[in-house]
Amino acid sequence: MKVVIPVAGIGSRLRPHTHTQPKSLVPIAGKAILAHIIDDLIEGGMQDFIFVLGYLGDKVEDFIRRNYQDSIKATFVIQEPREGLAHAIWIARKTFAKEEEILVVLGDTIARVALRTFIDSPVSTLGVKKVGEPSLFGIAEVDQAGKVIKLVEKPKIPKSNLALVGIYKIKNVTLLLSSIEQLMKEDHKTRDEYQLTDALMRMVQAGEEMHTVLVDHWYDCGKKETLLEANAILLNHDKFKHDFPKETYPSAIIIPPVSIGKNCQIKDSIIGPNVAIGDHTIVQYSIVQNSIIGSFSELKNVVLKNSIVGNDSSIKGLSQSLNIGDNTELDFNK
Repeated sequence: MKVVIPVAGIGSRLRPHTHTQPKSLVPIAGKAILAHIIDDLIEGGMQDFIFVLGYLGDKVEDFIRRNYQDSIKATFVIQEPREGLAHAIWIARKTFAKEEEILVVLGDTIARVALRTFIDSPVSTLGVKKVGEPSLFGIAEVDQAGKVIKLVEKPKIPKSNLALVGIYKIKNVTLLLSSIEQLMKEDHKTRDEYQLTDALMRMVQAGEEMHTVLVDHWYDCGKKETLLEANAILLNHDKFKHDFPKETYPSAIIIPPVSIGKNCQIKDSIIGPNVAIGDHTIVQYSIVQNSIIGSFSELKNVVLKNSIVGNDSSIKGLSQSLNIGDNTELDFNK
């Protein structure tokens, strides 16, 4: 089975970090978002990948070739112009049109699922998660058996709280492509884009049986707050828990869970909990908590909480001498 991974989006909600790198390559818990996705799929037995590239696509292609050249078969397709997820799949159609079934996985959200549940399903299957604000997502309405009866993209008045989380097993590739083609011929757009949700709904209307699978862990990495939350959750996963030998950073206090990249210099600092630091980064005389720090960065004399610092960045704090009298309050956070 081939895996189609659209990674063409701009990632506007994560600016300024996505000014210089695509959202899928933003680091989280020690590696790029896309690396988490690919590694999980490889672990599930997937080997044949199709990447639909767009914004800064050359960086995505370079990343995959450098890190996965020997472990997967990778095909790259350029989506230009970028007109939505259904359009991205349509652009890549020649790479999988002869397949009986495909797996579509979004390249900028992390969903931890029992992959065999999708692969072995005899019908088309969609990953879903119960959410508090369903109007922000594509939504699935299902019957008591979990069979899809309706799919709506970001409904104003949701009748379900089951959000589509970005993993789709499509059993009928021919019908999917004809449904997308129909959308495009009619110029049927939702929010100015050709939506995969609308194409899937047309498949349902044509009689395609679809079911949903509840996803336990879904990390929407679309904005700063959710990215930091996902970083903390992933770092607290068992495989990220480890203690650093004292001789590694003898003058630093490391409070797990943390992920520290290669060739970092950390001195006279407190790091953690829930901190991911990229390669070749220098941290001195600083306190860093619940943050993501990019590679080749430098932090000196700073206190950072709930922060994201990009690659090749430098932050230096102020040394202060204070003589404070009675009944005085200073708040440097404002």
